[in-house]
Amino acid sequence: MLAVLLAGQVMASMDGSIVSVSAQTIRADLDAGGAAIQLIVSGYLLTTGVLLVTCARLGDILGHRRAFLLGLAWFTVASLLCGLAPNAAVLVVARIAQAIGAALLMPQVFSLIQLHWEGAARRRAIGIYSMVLALGVALGQIVGGLVVGADLFGLGWRPVFLINIPIGVVLLVIGPRVLLGARSDDPPGLDLAGVAVLTVAMTAFTAPLIFGPDSGWPVWAWIALGCGAILLAAFVRYEAKARQPLLDPKALRPVGVKPGLAACWIIMGCYTVFLLTLTLHLQSALRFTPFEAGVAFVPYAVGFGSLSLSWNRFHPRLQNVLPLLGPVAFATGAATIALLARDQWPGLVSVPILAIAGAGHAAGYSPLIAQVSSLVDTRYASAVSALNSTGPLLASVTAVAGLGSVYFAAPASADGLVRVVAAITGLLVIGALCAQRVRSASSPQSMSPP
Repeated sequence: MLAVLLAGQVMASMDGSIVSVSAQTIRADLDAGGAAIQLIVSGYLLTTGVLLVTCARLGDILGHRRAFLLGLAWFTVASLLCGLAPNAAVLVVARIAQAIGAALLMPQVFSLIQLHWEGAARRRAIGIYSMVLALGVALGQIVGGLVVGADLFGLGWRPVFLINIPIGVVLLVIGPRVLLGARSDDPPGLDLAGVAVLTVAMTAFTAPLIFGPDSGWPVWAWIALGCGAILLAAFVRYEAKARQPLLDPKALRPVGVKPGLAACWIIMGCYTVFLLTLTLHLQSALRFTPFEAGVAFVPYAVGFGSLSLSWNRFHPRLQNVLPLLGPVAFATGAATIALLARDQWPGLVSVPILAIAGAGHAAGYSPLIAQVSSLVDTRYASAVSALNSTGPLLASVTAVAGLGSVYFAAPASADGLVRVVAAITGLLVIGALCAQRVRSASSPQSMSPP
């Protein structure tokens, strides 16, 4: 069951970044303009961000198992349409359709983990889920570079999308047999007013963050950003009074949930902008190919994966302090690599440094989201899942827009990377302080090893 869920998550996560590597090939093959390429790459992120909360609620209404399989089928068919697209316009529409499927399947993964695993088994499942969630972006870059570089069957960029078809078909055959879940006898209704407000608010808030930097931050971007922030605040107030809220605020009431989620969002946002700026520095200043830049990041992935899979076996006291130690290790590793890689890549020296940074990232996220989920009743599993999906995405696009501008404003790539890492360090300190507040709400006994 877990393998099917995580395979679907991997597909959806990878497709957020796999296209970035093939953007130039797509542009040349389809004679696409800059606006079309931007929509092909960023439209996926925008659409998933707008729909994640609504789709998490649809899991309560349709049943999480059914919603996951429906999203997986939609995503698979849309991937086929992407791979067969004859022109840029069709590819843009197909990418948006693909994002709709991803938005429907992704929140069901964490919801089903919360509902069907408990105790040590849930912590192990969350550890693996965290690894998949965080490393999907880096994996997308590596796989994208391999697939495009191989030019499979002379199809150029198309296998980037077509690779999802056999995987999706296999999961759709196996999924109905192994996935557990039943629709509630009294499923909640869908708050259409809440959907409308949130959709407009998320669109207004995320669109300028995604498209504004490349457009030079025009006036419309600032207006939309302000309107989006106001509408998001209005949505929160509305949900507090709604009879059947789209995002139940009761999920946030237990002590420690709010700061815990905030800490998770911060570390995921820092990871995204660190990955982006380090990759840009490797390619622009150190002349790495996209594939070489992806391979250079492998030690980070190994460090993250190793700790994600092992932290639940640590002594409870160590588990309890990992969310505090993790951001420190992440910041230390990121700062060290930024200083050493100013003019040339440090080679093998980078391996333990990036591994420490990756392990710190995992320590700051995996145990913490497990603690947060243990504080909330499983009745609100979809709300926690929505917050755990939407929050990191908003943190990521905000960090990329804000700190990405810091990087590009620097006189040299190396200076930009150092400035971004300095800002990341400050944010990670804030994240560690938020994690400290969760410790008082989570007893060591609740984190005991298997």
